[in-house]
Amino acid sequence: MKYLMDLHTHSIAGGHAYSTVKENMEMAYLHGMEVYGLSEHAPAMPGGPHEFFFGNLKVLPKECKGMRVLAGVEANIMDLEGTLDLPENRLKLLDYCIASQHISCVKPGSARENTDSLIKAMQNPYVCVIGHPDDSRYPLEYERLVEAARRYHVLLEVNNSSMNPLNARQNAEENIPAYIELCKKYQAPILLGTDAHYCDAVGMFDEADAILKQVDFPQELVINLEPERLWGYLKKHDVR
Repeated sequence: MKYLMDLHTHSIAGGHAYSTVKENMEMAYLHGMEVYGLSEHAPAMPGGPHEFFFGNLKVLPKECKGMRVLAGVEANIMDLEGTLDLPENRLKLLDYCIASQHISCVKPGSARENTDSLIKAMQNPYVCVIGHPDDSRYPLEYERLVEAARRYHVLLEVNNSSMNPLNARQNAEENIPAYIELCKKYQAPILLGTDAHYCDAVGMFDEADAILKQVDFPQELVINLEPERLWGYLKKHDVR
C-alpha cells in the first residue's frame, strides 16, 4: 500500500532524536509523503522542549515542495486520570495532539486503570491520536479501548518503531494484531506512525505494513492512505 502521511516524528528538539526538522521534512518528501507532521515530546519527557517551543511552531512552513507540514505534539499522559503535560493554551495552537503513556512520565497501573487513563485522555477535545497502545508494560483492555476510540473519534496508532527489536516497549508483535483485529470488528480507523527519531525512518512503514497484511486489515480504515480522511478527523478536534 502507498502510505501518504507520517504524523509521528521527532527532532533534535526532543533531546533524544538525531535529526533536524528540516532533515525530517526533506526525507518525508523523498519518501513520498503528502503530509508530514512534527510531534515533538511535550515538556515532561526528560530532555523535552519547554512549552514555549509549542507556542512558536507557527514559524514552521506550511508546506515543503507541495507537501503539507503540520505542527503537532506527542503529549505525555501524566497520571491515571489521563492528564496531559501541555496546557490548553498551547494545545489549541497546534494542528493535532498524540497522547501517549511513557515509563518516564507515568507509572503503569492495572489493565483497567491504564485503559481508563487512555479513555480519559481521549475525552480531551484536542487529542486525536493515542500513541503506541502496544506496550505490555502498560497492559490494556483492548476491546474497551477500541470501543472508546470509535466513540470519541480518536485514532489508535500502529507504531512502526514499536516493532524494532531494540525498542524498549514490549510485545508489540502480539499486541498490535490483537487491537487492530478489534478495530476491524468495530470499524475503528487507525493511523500508522513511524515514531522516527532519525530522518531516514520518516515515512517508512515496513513493519506496520506487514502486520496490516498479516491480519488482512481493510484499507478503508487506514487514514494514511488518503489525506482527506485525515482532514475529517482533525476537523472534529479543531476547537481553536
